Amino acid sequence: MNVGLYFGSFNPIHIGHLIIANHLVEHSDLDQIWLVVTPHNPHKKKNSLLDNHHRLAMVNIAVEEYPKIKSSNIEFDLPQPSYTVNTLAHITEKYPDYDFSLIMGEDNLKSFHKWKNYRTILEGHDIYVYPRISKGHIESQFDNHPRIHKVDAPIVEISSTFIRNSIKDKINVLPLLPFNVWQYIDQMNFYKK
Repeated sequence: MNVGLYFGSFNPIHIGHLIIANHLVEHSDLDQIWLVVTPHNPHKKKNSLLDNHHRLAMVNIAVEEYPKIKSSNIEFDLPQPSYTVNTLAHITEKYPDYDFSLIMGEDNLKSFHKWKNYRTILEGHDIYVYPRISKGHIESQFDNHPRIHKVDAPIVEISSTFIRNSIKDKINVLPLLPFNVWQYIDQMNFYKK
């Protein structure tokens, strides 16, 4: 089985995440997409994150209607901060019959050469890249790389930061979230302060 790993803090998960995940699983050779809830991204401040279990709960309810999209808490018990190369080694050992690929936005590909052991990642895993509106240059070493697949997915420019700030400012964000996720956020009074 070919599984695409879509890493994120999902703070909160929104329709943009689901649009991209669903497009990739339906229009590529990926059999499933796992939304990997990251406990602590080394490039983000931890204090802005909801607790791990709340973000995982939101992902769980967001994917209920998508049988090819699953949630994953694989990084919860790994040393922090989480580095993709370590997670890939762990998940490959845990699921030896699966082939794991990475899913990332074009903006992340531009800085991929700065990731810890990025060459090791490329040796063992394909990368599916979805388009983003962004400036800057992608390293030429990634042009026509046999393991990097650019996918003609819809460009979705919705950010979790925008959603959190809008909720704090009492702005309606219902169209940007799966309804059951919006209900969870509202009932738990998240992001209001």
